[in-house]
Amino acid sequence: MKKSIFILGCTIVLLSACNNEASNPVEKADSLNEVKQDQMPVESASVENTSKFLVKAADHGMAEVELAKLGEERATQQSVKDFAAMMVKDHTAANAEVSALAAKLNVTLPATYAEEHKKTAADLRDKKAKDFDKDFMDAMISNHKKTIDEFKDASDDDMNAEVKTFITTTLPTLQSHLDAAEKIRKAMK
Repeated sequence: MKKSIFILGCTIVLLSACNNEASNPVEKADSLNEVKQDQMPVESASVENTSKFLVKAADHGMAEVELAKLGEERATQQSVKDFAAMMVKDHTAANAEVSALAAKLNVTLPATYAEEHKKTAADLRDKKAKDFDKDFMDAMISNHKKTIDEFKDASDDDMNAEVKTFITTTLPTLQSHLDAAEKIRKAMK
């Protein structure tokens, strides 16, 4: 009985939070996943780690695609435009994998990416053409370093085997993106 009351209370709080448009979409997804996990008969670190990773991966992936689309539109150097096109292609494919895994594992993903990424996009939109390419590549380097660290950290966590396989197969692509971004950025100096 106490658990049912607790779950009902959590659901009401979550529904209220979902109605608040100023809420962080990543936090909303994490909260919804926590309620689902609380309703499971057995608690599992694997389930929690899996859902948290998929939410982060979706957040970063959606942001990368949107930032890359901006790069395709605004970049002045062909190498930057080509890099941005590769980001759209590769991250769109990765996002589809994350979505499929989340659907299979009943994990709620954020509807959009977090405010920190929206701020980066807004900052890049405000850049003058002569500054855009360098700042875009700096953002790509920073974002990929953070994403690689999160993927590496998650690879050590107890989680779903299919998600671990996704991490293992995606890490080399992320590293190649970072290497390419650093090479392009270095050539701009």
